[in-house]
Amino acid sequence: MDSFASAPALDYRGGMAIFPRPVSPKSALGDFWGYFRQQRQHKWPLLGLSVALTWVIVWTFIIDANTNTMPTRNKIIYVQSWDASRSDAAIILQQKIDFAKREAALVKQQQKMQGYADAFGIEWREEEQRNTARRKEAVKQINALLDERLVKAEATDKAAPGSPAAAGVARP
Repeated sequence: MDSFASAPALDYRGGMAIFPRPVSPKSALGDFWGYFRQQRQHKWPLLGLSVALTWVIVWTFIIDANTNTMPTRNKIIYVQSWDASRSDAAIILQQKIDFAKREAALVKQQQKMQGYADAFGIEWREEEQRNTARRKEAVKQINALLDERLVKAEATDKAAPGSPAAAGVARP
């Protein structure tokens, strides 16, 4: 085996060459122009396709760079204000209402996802039965806890209607 053929190509300064020996930027540019001077019916559609694909890739990077990085302007955030003198019982009742709304929204979202799973042939029914049983037990426990707190709050409100705790002032 010839040792010269397996040696890496070196440029005139003694370093590694970027292009292989027979190729230089000047000859590569000459080959490029020579190709486009030839009369080939597929060269313009291929050039258009390559420019279009390059533009799509660049455009995708530009869109991706702006996703979730641009500041949001004129975004209105609604905050619910509450009366400072409302009772603990009213607060707990509102928590129960919010919890029920959240559960209803969760069920609606699960039904939507189950429709997607059916469309893609994903089996979800067994797991859904297990999770529904667990979820019902958790909801039952949370509602029992809220009911217990509601009873305590109503008893406190009835026991001392003029106290600061009943007015909602001295809550932790």
